[in-house]
Amino acid sequence: METFKRLKQFYWPFKSYFIWSLLALFIVTGMTVIYPMILQFTIDYAIREENYGVIPYLALAIVVVMALKGVAVYIHQYFGDLFGIITVHRLRNTLYRKLQYLPFRYYDNAKTGDLMSRLTADVEAFRFFLSFGCAQVVNFVLLVGFSMTVMFYYSVPLTLVTMAMLPFLAIVVSKFDKRIHPGFRGIRKSLARLNTKVQENVSGMHTVKALSQEDQEIVRFEDSNEDYRQKHLDISKIWGKYFPLMEFIGNICAVFLLAFGGYLTIQGSLQPGELVAFFSLIWYILGPIMNLGFIINMFSQSKASGERLLEILDEEERRDDAVPRVHKNEEFVGEVIFRDVSLTYGEKIESALKGITFEATRGKTIGLVGATGSGKSSIIQLITRFYERSSGDILIDGKSIDQFSIKELREQIGVVLQETFLFSSTIRDNLAYGRPDVSMEEIIEAAKRADAHEFISTLPEGYETVLGERGLGLSGGQKQRIAIARAIIMDPKILILDDATSAVDMQTEVKIQKAFREVMKGRTTFVIAHRISSVKHADEIIVLEDGEICERGTHQELLHSNGLYRKIYNIQNQDQEYVLQRA
Repeated sequence: METFKRLKQFYWPFKSYFIWSLLALFIVTGMTVIYPMILQFTIDYAIREENYGVIPYLALAIVVVMALKGVAVYIHQYFGDLFGIITVHRLRNTLYRKLQYLPFRYYDNAKTGDLMSRLTADVEAFRFFLSFGCAQVVNFVLLVGFSMTVMFYYSVPLTLVTMAMLPFLAIVVSKFDKRIHPGFRGIRKSLARLNTKVQENVSGMHTVKALSQEDQEIVRFEDSNEDYRQKHLDISKIWGKYFPLMEFIGNICAVFLLAFGGYLTIQGSLQPGELVAFFSLIWYILGPIMNLGFIINMFSQSKASGERLLEILDEEERRDDAVPRVHKNEEFVGEVIFRDVSLTYGEKIESALKGITFEATRGKTIGLVGATGSGKSSIIQLITRFYERSSGDILIDGKSIDQFSIKELREQIGVVLQETFLFSSTIRDNLAYGRPDVSMEEIIEAAKRADAHEFISTLPEGYETVLGERGLGLSGGQKQRIAIARAIIMDPKILILDDATSAVDMQTEVKIQKAFREVMKGRTTFVIAHRISSVKHADEIIVLEDGEICERGTHQELLHSNGLYRKIYNIQNQDQEYVLQRA
């Protein structure tokens, strides 16, 4: 029950709906138990004593009981569903909000399919137990309690014999519960892996087809699907083993009841109508007890799902709601200073950055060059606070970066990442994502600066063209130019271009670089690039190797130093000459 206690904040505020559902269930159970009592009265009083005149009244009583029960069932189900639906609506919103504020390190290992499974299948399993399972538990208690009370009224000896058989059934149910819960947790994990496989395959379909891996993907999916099937079969074996045993014990109870009850009737200590009523009531006890397997089934699924939801809720948020320490009237300049900064990702021993020191004043452009894994993107991730430094200090406008709220800081930073992500919405919505209130004139101006206006205008709906998933329908260069325009619209004081022109041709790159030189004026700009042509106009170029600065200076200075930068330059020039010769 610890899982449900920890999730109490989501359902307890709506307990009034649950209470109304329980009150209606109380009436439903009471009306159910009245049936055998009317049956007993009909047999012993109306039929055996030949009081046939009361039969119409008994029939009317049954109609009234049925009507009351029908109304109570409606109220019970309505408020029960309302209780579950409103609870999971709040829970799902909280989970989604939580995902927005989890740090980048969480998504380093998180799988999209698994997260989708938690926010859909796991939340739904939790809702089903709140709406239906909880009521079944209470119904079990009420039905057994009411039935036992009437049974004691009819015959104490017969009731005690019945109760003597119940512990055997309870032992089997207990063992069933211990086996079934781990099984359902395994099913939830297997389903998450299956969803992840489907999501990754659909998202990476271009890669799958380009490398002709369709057959291999089918095999991988079948492996995941087979694991899911096997987990369900394991649960079926547990169910198939214990449920017949519970039913057998229940039927044995009924046999003993019938034998002993028949003996008491022959002896005259029990009326025939009372035996018939008693036999009906015993199934109101045995039925719910045998149905405990189904209730435990629901409980185990919801508990396993709740545990998976708590894993998300327990993650430490990266949310900064503190009032910004920078005065509102104080202008954000965008000067960036690194002082002996180091960074180690997670539990890795090797540092991604080691003792990085540099200064970027307002309007200055810093180029970052180096091989893959040299630490270029790590510097950017520290400036944006996607990750926190391990040591050293980072100053923004002379203040420690920690003195700025994350929201305040990122509002002043425009980022164009190497991997462009566009939402399944219109081009206009994608461009205005950082500033929803931006005017159409500003959007068009930014698109022109990013050399995107021309191709957008040729689309059927222009800026109102709806993009496919992740920008499907646009070329890599077109998507990147939209991302560049999106950053320009933010009008940031710090501009970060993480290999922003890698997906465009040389001619387009020249146009974009020309536009960038206008946009960069008055802004602190960081340019990560593999092409020397993208950084040669930078005020200072920092060359990184194994997380350390090995060279720094202007383009001309670094060419004359004959170091790593010069080697990269020569290799790129040789490649270009080779291409020209081949052409």
